[in-house]
Amino acid sequence: MSQNKKMLLDLGPLLVFFAVYLKFDLIYASAALVVATLVALTIGYFLTKKISYMQLVTAALVVVFGGLTFYFKDPIYLKIKVSIINVLFGSALLSGLWLKKLFLKTMLGEALNMPDDAWRMLTVRWAFFFFGLAILNILIWFYSEPLWVDFKVFGILGLTALFAVANAPYMAKHMIDEQSEK
Repeated sequence: MSQNKKMLLDLGPLLVFFAVYLKFDLIYASAALVVATLVALTIGYFLTKKISYMQLVTAALVVVFGGLTFYFKDPIYLKIKVSIINVLFGSALLSGLWLKKLFLKTMLGEALNMPDDAWRMLTVRWAFFFFGLAILNILIWFYSEPLWVDFKVFGILGLTALFAVANAPYMAKHMIDEQSEK
């Protein structure tokens, strides 16, 4: 699958959520997010014949918390989902370290050749980044619903990209040149 199709499938449900929120409210936007997530997951499966564990967990949480939001007409469920997902990601990364597994290396190892010590440090950085996003999400949702929607749709993506770019010099410093390795 091309990068453009993958990006559209990843961002499509968020854009649907945002458009429905602007037209209606957070309750209807949560229902639209559930439907769009399931559609994107289905299309992604038919295009690639696989679903990653992370996609499955995220979709399950969207369905559960988006469904609860719509059923109870209470946006707290959708708002807390963002923090729960980030705490789960951070916890999974740290649990992997404890179990002597480098989950980031498993996911990105083909693209980045670094020693395990560098992968461990990068894992710790990303874990605490996810914990920070979880806390920031809570602070923003208490402040303002429109600001929270902007943060959910644009802020998390922007902060994640910024954090990845900020870690690029660290990764470049620890990259192993395959030519010199031989």
